[in-house]
Amino acid sequence: MAETTQVQKNIPVLPWMRNPIDIIDFKETPLNLVPFLDPRLDKALKNVNMSSLFPVQVAVWQETIGPGSFERDLCVNSPTGSGKTLSYALPIVQMLASHSVKCLRALVVLPTRDLAVQVKKVFDDIALAVGLSVGLAVGQSSLADEISTLIKVPRLEAGFCYDPEDYTNRSRSAVDILVATPGRLMDHINTTKGFTLEHLRYLVVDETDRLLGEAYQSWLPAVLKLSRPSDEVFAPCVKSFPPSISGHFRTIRRCGVERGFKDKANPRLMKMLFSATLTRNPSKLGLLDLHHPLFLTTGLSRYAFPEKLEFFKVICESNDKALYLVALLQKLTGEKCIVFTSSKKMTHRLCSLLKSFGNLQMRIKSYSSSQHQAVRSKTLDAFRKGEVQVLVSSDNLSRGTDVEAVANVIIYDVPRYIKAYLHRAGRTARAFQIGRCFTLLLKDEMKKFKALQQKAEISSKAFSLSPESIESLKPAYISAFEKLKENVESEAFRKRKVNFKSTKPRKAKAVKVSKD
Repeated sequence: MAETTQVQKNIPVLPWMRNPIDIIDFKETPLNLVPFLDPRLDKALKNVNMSSLFPVQVAVWQETIGPGSFERDLCVNSPTGSGKTLSYALPIVQMLASHSVKCLRALVVLPTRDLAVQVKKVFDDIALAVGLSVGLAVGQSSLADEISTLIKVPRLEAGFCYDPEDYTNRSRSAVDILVATPGRLMDHINTTKGFTLEHLRYLVVDETDRLLGEAYQSWLPAVLKLSRPSDEVFAPCVKSFPPSISGHFRTIRRCGVERGFKDKANPRLMKMLFSATLTRNPSKLGLLDLHHPLFLTTGLSRYAFPEKLEFFKVICESNDKALYLVALLQKLTGEKCIVFTSSKKMTHRLCSLLKSFGNLQMRIKSYSSSQHQAVRSKTLDAFRKGEVQVLVSSDNLSRGTDVEAVANVIIYDVPRYIKAYLHRAGRTARAFQIGRCFTLLLKDEMKKFKALQQKAEISSKAFSLSPESIESLKPAYISAFEKLKENVESEAFRKRKVNFKSTKPRKAKAVKVSKD
């Protein structure tokens, strides 16, 4: 059915995507029934209150550690909050824990620092239990500080001199796994002596759609080129593996990147792609040089929403959408809510407006890329702890960020694209919990929203707010709106003043002229 629909629309379909493995066919599995799971990892998972693996984690485990044995590259399309991070972290850690070679063998690339920090924590929860080190390259600290955590330089004996050009041969990786953003990864590739990808065995591209966008693409050719070592470079690393593991890297296939490696240690870079909205674009996927890729997806629909997510629409009878937002928030008092807007500017202004309502019994904060990283981290931490009940955010928070117990997502501005809608809605109903997504709609937005939902193959129930509750808020709304106007004008004046000072010519200093 999915194939027929795409053919009708003249969208090219890659052959390997026509018959995907449906993740729905897999069931949640208790840890004691997961085959081949290292006892140390079993204990580490239980220490973070995990007693079973979710369906996507079971499916990926089967294709990596189970019968699949990493023989094919994996492309996974699964809803937000379904457990994708652990689905790749667990098999990678299991494989690397089987031997003690200290070199960089797994790379996970993500589009933002916040996501990278979140993914590193998932790896830390299990990797440390088996003696593996996880590095982070995201630019949160100076490059020099970051290098000191990633590269280990042997101590030199007193009086011993060495050639600086030989530096890379003397240093080695201090980490087994690296979680990185594209920009900082390229910084290390281009400038960090001793940083090498020649032993890389696993590459994970998380949030694939974004990382294959034009703004991010420069990192990919570099990684693919540098992770294809010669036999001489790769052999020492493989020879040090136990027989059971080194055999895993041997193959008799003669296709793709394996051509010419018959009966030799196979240096194939094993790739895994993950997204809630995995691209079907052949030219973009072709950049990854995938090896016999296997497509795992949830259901027939291209756009996979969390299983227990409920959809509601709030029709705003007037153009004062903020009135309806306040009335809705009052109805949801005591529940964590994320309100999504269309831009950084809108996020700031809407948050200021909500704070100006004197009778709202909730703490409200804004979250956007215009804020300093330390401010965003502090705000998100307060929201996680329940100290902040409402977070007004731009799309900076919409992709991948995992915040526990978010009961409601409120979409204030309808996004243009279905992918943005999916990622926003996916901040709730995570890990198979119940969640609700409310969309505020003006009458002239109804047609666009209906088309969006038809594309996603979902529908929303009407959620009504009583006219009395709206009417009672109008006096407070008028007062809050006047305060917002004053704040906006004050901010604009300060900006103009700063700009004027920066462009005002400085007085020339008097120069003494010598009589000589």
